[in-house]
Amino acid sequence: MTKLDEKYMKICFALAKRGSKSVLPNPLVGCVVLDKTGNIVSKGYHKKYGGNHAERDALLKLQNNEAEGGTLYVNLEPCSHYGQTPPCTDIIIEKKLARVVYAMKDPNPKVSGADLLKKAGIQITEGILKKEAVFLNRIFIKNITKKLPYVVLKTAVTMDGKIASKTGDSKWITSEKSRKYARRLRQEFDCILTSSNTVLADNPEMKHKFKCILDKDFRIEKNAKIFKQGKFYIATKENTPLKNNQLDLKSILQNLYNQGICSIFVECGGTLAGAFLKEGLVDEVYQFIAPKILNDNDGLSCFNGGKYNKISDSVKLDIYEVKKLYPDILIKGKVAN
Repeated sequence: MTKLDEKYMKICFALAKRGSKSVLPNPLVGCVVLDKTGNIVSKGYHKKYGGNHAERDALLKLQNNEAEGGTLYVNLEPCSHYGQTPPCTDIIIEKKLARVVYAMKDPNPKVSGADLLKKAGIQITEGILKKEAVFLNRIFIKNITKKLPYVVLKTAVTMDGKIASKTGDSKWITSEKSRKYARRLRQEFDCILTSSNTVLADNPEMKHKFKCILDKDFRIEKNAKIFKQGKFYIATKENTPLKNNQLDLKSILQNLYNQGICSIFVECGGTLAGAFLKEGLVDEVYQFIAPKILNDNDGLSCFNGGKYNKISDSVKLDIYEVKKLYPDILIKGKVAN
């Protein structure tokens, strides 16, 4: 791995991010093509689901033989099978690239692009900024390897971890700025998931195109605000298996994945949040923290999953972002493996 390899791979990452949610359930991929003298002659990225992959997008822009003997950089191993588009390995071989550099292997078992390129005499370099590549496509990787949606759990708490007073009062813990930002975050996900407890306590509207409500015993009234906009799926004891007399959370996630849901934003009370953590179903936690201390042990906690005797039993997070939303802060952390 050279500094130049890292430089061009970072460009691939930046290009890949332009695809945003429009590519799901496919991965975010960017591509940079250099000629044999080391000059960039083309760039491309996967723009939308069903469209050309990044490699094909970049190489089809070339009218002559500019790529011959050159190097192609891409953040994911080139595909080798027919899907919505032809294999990227075909056009890479056709354009007579000498070298292909990618960050990570494709977790899809159908892909064996590196093997085909090697057989064609193309030099392969794998693993350039692999950690960053895995993080970039963490939703895709979870989908393809686990057949489950990627789950982000969002909380809004006081500095002592409370989401409401003992009477249930919670308006407002965080500032309007934080709440507005949280509403923007919702739009990055395919689905918002909440519980009947939250709907009954707060009667939130939660504007989104798709919402999932866990309501085991049909307690929510039909005129609740959450039903006024978007589509919704209600998980009940009639359509969901029970586990310890509660709705089986993993079964709900599997059901949502089968409906085409790739990512879920969970907003709920401490009991359901704790259950998601206890079941190992959370991939990330977004925690908004307000500069307030309730100072009451009877206040409602953001996580209430059970009783533990050791700090070593804690769910551990890898913090990757801390954002100031004065007067609050937002901490984003990935659940450590």
